[in-house]
Amino acid sequence: MNAKQNKTLIVVHSYHHHNTRGVADAMASVLDASVQTTGDFDVSVLQGYNLIGFGAGIDSGKHYPPLIKLAEQLPHVDNRPCFIFSTSAVQGEGKVKKDHSCLRKILEEKGYNVLGEFSCKGFNTNSFLKFFGGMNKGRPNSTDIENAKEFARKLLQ
Repeated sequence: MNAKQNKTLIVVHSYHHHNTRGVADAMASVLDASVQTTGDFDVSVLQGYNLIGFGAGIDSGKHYPPLIKLAEQLPHVDNRPCFIFSTSAVQGEGKVKKDHSCLRKILEEKGYNVLGEFSCKGFNTNSFLKFFGGMNKGRPNSTDIENAKEFARKLLQ
């Protein structure tokens, strides 16, 4: 995708520690993208963009419900490019693929072409973890943010 022709929107749901928002902002800096939260998102703005990113933290093996609900309400499109991203407590190629599967399926059924997927560790204090100071404190870190930017650069190629 040529950067000069690219108009990108990133839609993110991030609320605990704003881990995923940090990743969205890093990608946006490379893609010269607008970032909107799921709470502020208006589906009518989609017409103005030719690349859409969808991201949230992972909860119980899939993206947080507000992002899933938003995806379910998207209008059908014809092969519109998009990408998926997340932060989660646990990583691994198979786990990320499974964590993203619900959102990926919805987007593909709506006519979106998923160009790529990105995930990194995020600070997690959900459930019992808060009693132990959480998991992955300090994540995403500077390496994670650089990896997010590199992912975004590859989307432009």
